[in-house]
Amino acid sequence: MAKAAILHRYGEPLAVEDVEVAGPKRGEVKVKLKAAGLCHSDWHVIQGQLPLPLPIVLGHEGAGIVEEVGEGVTSVQVGDHVVLNWVPSCGRCRWCRTGRPDLCEEAARLTATGTLLDGTTRFWWKGKTVYQFLTAGAFSEYTVVPEQAAIPIRRDVPFEVAALVGCSVITGVGAAIHTAQVRPGSTVAVVGAGGVGFNIIQGAALAGAKQVIAVDVVDEKLAATKTFGATHTVNAREEDAVSAVLDLTDGLGVDYAFEAIGRPETMADAYNMARKGGMTVIVGIAAPHETVGINAFSLPSQAKTLTGSWLGQGNPPVDYPKLLDLYAAGKLKLEPLISAVYSLEQINDGFAALKSGQNIRGIIRFAE
Repeated sequence: MAKAAILHRYGEPLAVEDVEVAGPKRGEVKVKLKAAGLCHSDWHVIQGQLPLPLPIVLGHEGAGIVEEVGEGVTSVQVGDHVVLNWVPSCGRCRWCRTGRPDLCEEAARLTATGTLLDGTTRFWWKGKTVYQFLTAGAFSEYTVVPEQAAIPIRRDVPFEVAALVGCSVITGVGAAIHTAQVRPGSTVAVVGAGGVGFNIIQGAALAGAKQVIAVDVVDEKLAATKTFGATHTVNAREEDAVSAVLDLTDGLGVDYAFEAIGRPETMADAYNMARKGGMTVIVGIAAPHETVGINAFSLPSQAKTLTGSWLGQGNPPVDYPKLLDLYAAGKLKLEPLISAVYSLEQINDGFAALKSGQNIRGIIRFAE
């Protein structure tokens, strides 16, 4: 048995319940969770904006210790410290074979079904199947995931820090370095100073951007972006964000604009902040039915690149260890991303803080 936070009905608080967690089957790994991050993607599911099978154990940004391995598992062993990978790529589909494991077809299927590779889950509650979000189900004391979803990491990193690498860090830093390929001396705008936005900022700074403009509506978070590499800030509640970014770039716009909120209007703003020939990268996740309004004439006449970034276009088995090496070397700031730590029983308080915009990242710390 394990304690887990389950979503039973959209729009309602998560219920912390006792669940049964089956052992790992062939090619699977059972993980004892030590920490899990509270992400807007989980909140989107709670609100019904990303409809998935219910009931479901949410959580996908997690770290813990391998408790048990199934037959045939070779990449991890009992006792290893691991970070969960919510895009467990198959290595066989067209996207995996052409160097884009972030777009894996098999992983996308698991996301939609809330199951593991065999079409079932390892969670049960009162005799009912409970699904698991993004293959992970990280809001549980124990979870079972495919082998490729448990990435071994160095043991000298706190679990609260390691968990962040599983989503907000790889997504943000990767969007800057992998997707946009920010160049030294360039100009950058980041719309949204949340967990992902902060990491886009420090990814752009790592890449050598000379100007990084953070855009948000919370003064405290805007002030904090300066320690992560932002050179200028814009409070979009007090002034027009697009005009402010243009003013800061002599009317040209930035070389790279990022949106890390998931709202159609801020996606359009990010596009309008980019210069002619510049690039806009959409990282925030909107509801599937929403659309973005962009001036049609600008598409050919300004020759901008508009693209998206999923998991920071990363490869977790390679990137998780690299990111934690950068952290250990003092190149990535991860502890300051953690605004508050909650117990599993306090998870709804954590999501209330996320909704209000007061946290950069809230973390669930599991009881020993």
